[in-house]
Amino acid sequence: MTMPTTDVDVIDALVGISPGSSLDAIRARRPEARAHAQATYQALFAPKEPGGVTAQERFAVGGFVAGLHGATAIASYYAARLAESGASAALQEAVGAAIAEARTSGPYGAYPPGPLSREDTAGVRYRVGASIRRTLGSRLAAALEHTHMLVFHPRDAAPPALQALLDAGWSTTDIVTLSQIVAFLSFQIRVVSGLRTLAGHP
Repeated sequence: MTMPTTDVDVIDALVGISPGSSLDAIRARRPEARAHAQATYQALFAPKEPGGVTAQERFAVGGFVAGLHGATAIASYYAARLAESGASAALQEAVGAAIAEARTSGPYGAYPPGPLSREDTAGVRYRVGASIRRTLGSRLAAALEHTHMLVFHPRDAAPPALQALLDAGWSTTDIVTLSQIVAFLSFQIRVVSGLRTLAGHP
């Protein structure tokens, strides 16, 4: 399936920034940062060469990350893009159910033995429920489990976690793309949150 494209600055759209507004002027002070953020979005969600990661997988992961962070408006944006990518209603519902199932607080994890060990925090390691897994399929289910680990257990990233993705059909290149999507969403959520706070709409 052809990747969707957009000429609209996604961060501007998510915040509701109109041309000539005070927030538009604030973003205009950092034109390179603004352009790079949009270019990164395009590269991850509307690439000229999609490679092994489908549009549905990209938008499903994007919505899942936003949902885990409690960024409702951003999650809704990616849910809409998921629908536009041709995802079935069942898949859309399964992603939403996975968000509800996986929500928690954090971060969790353990440091190497030493002074920081007192900050070790145990927490749930998410596994997609059986009924949701049947709809998502093993490949996307593995991606959401890995995404949950990156969001809530960043200190616990280890080779077995990557092996689980490989076993589910993700190539090493696909895994890099998945990690980039998770990292970009974390950045995007923070930028949107900050700009909405400046606008008086946190």
